[in-house]
Amino acid sequence: MPLNFSNDVDGSSRILLNEPRGSTALVLLFGGQVISWKNERREELLFMSTKAQYLPPKTIRGGIPVCFPQFGNFGGLERHGFARNRFWSLDDDPSPLPPPANKQSSVDLILKSTEDDLKIWPHSFELRVRISISLGKLTLIPRVRNIDSKPFSFMFALRNYLHVSDISEVRVEGLETLDYLDNLKGKERFTEQADAITFDGEIDRVYLNTPTKIAVIDHERKRTIELRKEGMPNAVVWNPWDKKAKSIADMGDEDYITMLCVDSGAIEPQVLLKPGEEWKGRQELSIVSSSYCSGQLDPRKVLYGD
Repeated sequence: MPLNFSNDVDGSSRILLNEPRGSTALVLLFGGQVISWKNERREELLFMSTKAQYLPPKTIRGGIPVCFPQFGNFGGLERHGFARNRFWSLDDDPSPLPPPANKQSSVDLILKSTEDDLKIWPHSFELRVRISISLGKLTLIPRVRNIDSKPFSFMFALRNYLHVSDISEVRVEGLETLDYLDNLKGKERFTEQADAITFDGEIDRVYLNTPTKIAVIDHERKRTIELRKEGMPNAVVWNPWDKKAKSIADMGDEDYITMLCVDSGAIEPQVLLKPGEEWKGRQELSIVSSSYCSGQLDPRKVLYGD
């Protein structure tokens, strides 16, 4: 399918991906960022802050920002790294990835290190992301290639701002019994004790050695967002809650109610690449109808079913 381009007032490009049944994804070349994903009923599945600013080089709060070569404040660079506030380009040679599957709309993007980047992070790289949409599914395939003469380590994450009906009615399954680093307690390590993660206050955790599938269950919408990932062993769960939300300049005071970040990441441990090597990850977000029994989702169906 041909790409559908439009330009913002600042001259930057946005790309609309279409799926035959009507679902869409909107991608910006600024940040290589997905800022909208709608199903065939035109329902928005990603959260966007009511105070989001589309003014490069300011980052955009919402959608799926690409965090590279650092996540959060897990290092000395700017928070979440610099890839999310750079202008990306279309990738004319995404090999060795095969062509996109039929009935998908897809775009390949690339970000290459510049002289300015090398001043703050002295490693030559190529960062690629393929973004594809199909019925009920949004897929991102990130790749990092070391084109330097020496090895380097990096962090990577896809920060998934999910749009939910009410954060107090949401639960996350698939992370029970796992260890996590609590960013609200100086990255101290704890073990998850709950059967599922529910929300009644601020949360900011990096889960370690996570499974390939995580379920975000929205009881009010009777809908589950299923996150499948490869090559990214970490999962980050974040919601600022009311007090923190009011302190974030580009976030509305009540925005925390309808958002939840559940991220895929390679953060702890970092990825080490030798010269010429390439790292590859994969993330699929899909929508499944929740199966209820006494008001609860059957986790086996979502977490272990096909």
